[in-house]
Amino acid sequence: MTVVVLTNCPAGLRGFLTRWLLEISPGVFLGAPSTRVREALWEEVRQYAGQGRALLAYQTNNEQGYTFETHDHSWHPTDHEGLTLIHRPNPSARGAAQRSTETPRQGWSKASKRRKYGGR
Repeated sequence: MTVVVLTNCPAGLRGFLTRWLLEISPGVFLGAPSTRVREALWEEVRQYAGQGRALLAYQTNNEQGYTFETHDHSWHPTDHEGLTLIHRPNPSARGAAQRSTETPRQGWSKASKRRKYGGR
């Protein structure tokens, strides 16, 4: 079983994939091509994705039973003790640490104003 997920890719690429895979939802393709066809499709996706992102997941003979590849995606497959996990970078971690040192603003919500003034 093979799954290809496209985000922000040209419509022509989606049409190309429908020759071998079934589009079960916009940008989500499912099928069972041979290994040779799957690799050829993935090369075409990588070449013609443009500014878009792509994810390929397919069945294989390993502990998990599947593996995946990404193209122009901020999430990357990472091997962790024999298991392939997805690494999601946290770009807001630096901003969150910075915000934690600031004092929280008081009285900004509607509920706070109601308590303060005793009205609606």
